[in-house]
Amino acid sequence: MKESYELPSELTIYGVLDARTALLAWLEEQADGPDNVVDISAAKVAEVDGAGLQLLAALSSMGQTWRLCDPSERFSDACRALGFGHWLKGRPVRGHAGASK
Repeated sequence: MKESYELPSELTIYGVLDARTALLAWLEEQADGPDNVVDISAAKVAEVDGAGLQLLAALSSMGQTWRLCDPSERFSDACRALGFGHWLKGRPVRGHAGASK
């Protein structure tokens, strides 16, 4: 069984660059082909802002399909407030067709 990527507890503009670097490195290790769905856990996220959510939105623009698992209450509230409530349904978020990594 594949491990999910664990988002950091602080997913804000102040740490999003480090989070991006770590996430992209992890994605490189997970490369199983274009239909690969990766699981991303937000269980430990205690602080989140628009920059943090934009990092996840960018995965789709890169062509990566991903699924959110175990969102913290704070993360869930931020998703709903910023229009990303559909991420909370446990379904894969599809990468854009024709997008490149």
